[in-house]
Parts: sequence; structure tokens; C-alpha cells
Amino acid sequence: MKDLIFSRFKTLTFLFCSMALSIVLLMVRMKLTREFFLLFLVWNLFLAFIPFAISFYLQTKADLKKWQLVFSGLVWLLFLPNAPYIITDLFHLRHSTPQLIWLDILVIVSFAINGLILYLISVTDMRQLFQQHFQTKLINWSFSMLPFLVAFGIYLGRFLRYNSWDILHRPLQLLLDCLDYLLYPLSHLGMWLFTVAFGCLLLITTKVMEEKKAG
Repeated sequence: MKDLIFSRFKTLTFLFCSMALSIVLLMVRMKLTREFFLLFLVWNLFLAFIPFAISFYLQTKADLKKWQLVFSGLVWLLFLPNAPYIITDLFHLRHSTPQLIWLDILVIVSFAINGLILYLISVTDMRQLFQQHFQTKLINWSFSMLPFLVAFGIYLGRFLRYNSWDILHRPLQLLLDCLDYLLYPLSHLGMWLFTVAFGCLLLITTKVMEEKKAG
């Protein structure tokens, strides 16, 4: 782990500085308004950090077995939508005031950018790990579909208010809702539009990062 931290020291430094800046901006808003509106962003950022922490830890495992990667990957996938989910917190701007909307935009966007960065780094790391254990064609197809699965997870969280741990807490209800969307797509066009649009955004962003890294 020490070698990995040193090899990514600059990236980790900028990342933690960026997250600290987001929290400072939120504290400034709380000081000015004397209210706790948007404080939930700190919790959302913590949830966004979990998949990054999982993939970072797996990168340090020299003797990672295939079954360990698959199991950890499933846990990682459950928490992954929490990272880009913060983008949808822009919905809360409707509760802002004309005097403070500029600050609220800055606060939410800063948290959302950090969530997106955590997502991109984590997905890149996990892809590299899976490519070491599985066929390239399978991994390419799976990670091309991943953004749309994540987008669907974001929809479940934003509009149906599911959390990552509801797969253990409310598994039957979650399964029934997912089946309803799959079996009756024409009745849920809004969900499909959201999933495709948000998924395309995540896919394009990921591809840009991959091309930039490859170049």
C-alpha cells in the first residue's frame, strides 16, 4: 500500500484538497446562513468515497484471487452509484434563495465534481484489476454497460429513495420494483430516459479519461 500511495501521491493530494475545499465552502455557507441546509452533502461524499476506498485497497493486494475480486466487485458495485449520484443533488437548488443561489451552486457542484472524480478513478482501477483475471472482450463489454447500470442505481436512489444497503434490508421490494421497470418499460419511459441519458454521460466521461490516460 505504501508504494501505491507514493505512486499516486500527487493525485491523492489534489483529491483530498478538493474534498476539503468542498467542506470549507459548505462551512462558509453554514456560517453565513446559520442553517444546516446541504449538510447532507458530507454524508453523500462519504458514501461516494467507499467504492474508491474498495478499489484502492484491492490495488494493494498482490495475491488477489479471482473469487475475492468478484465478491469485492459486487460490494463495490452496490456502492458505486453513490459517487456520481451527487450530481443529482443539484435538484436541491430549487430550495435556494436568489441571494445565495450562486454559493449553493458552487457548493453542490464542488461536491459533485469530487464524486465524479472518485467514480472515474475507481472504475479505472477496477477495470485494470478485472482485466488481469478475465478475458478482455468480456471486460470491455461489461464496463461499457456499467455506466447504464450505475445510472439506473442513481435513479433508484434519487426517485425511489433506495440506499445501497437496501439490497439486504428490503431485497424483495427492490427486486419487484426492478422487475416492474424491466417488464413494463412503456410505463416507465422517464426512468429509461434518465438511465440512458445519465449512462451516456458517464460512459463518455469515462472514455475521455481512458483516452487521456492512454495518450
